[in-house]
Amino acid sequence: MSVPVFNTIAWFEVAGDDPDGLQRFYGDLFGWRFAVDQESAESGMDYRLISYAEEERPRGGVLGAGGSSNHAVFTVAVKDVEATCTMIEGLGGKVESKQVGDTAGPDHAYVRDTAGNLFGLFTPKAG
Repeated sequence: MSVPVFNTIAWFEVAGDDPDGLQRFYGDLFGWRFAVDQESAESGMDYRLISYAEEERPRGGVLGAGGSSNHAVFTVAVKDVEATCTMIEGLGGKVESKQVGDTAGPDHAYVRDTAGNLFGLFTPKAG
């Protein structure tokens, strides 16, 4: 898989109480294709990878909300999650959650802009 261009939206998620309905809606509307994410399914999560009609590589996911609020969120690829979180706070935003230095996955965070909108950050693992 190629590394996404930094400071661009690299992933998105749509969560809802009816993931089957969301899959039908976005599939019919945009021709998106869906595949069960096996790793998530093994842990009991309903997560479906989204690929655009003309591409093989997944670009996002649909998540069964499981009682949490329905939402859509975009994720931006950044060179350094920690430094970007510091910058966000300096600009008046807020860091909701952050995980850095975990060898199991990429550094990532969920943050809010100055209007309170939630979005994600991640730094792809090398290699």
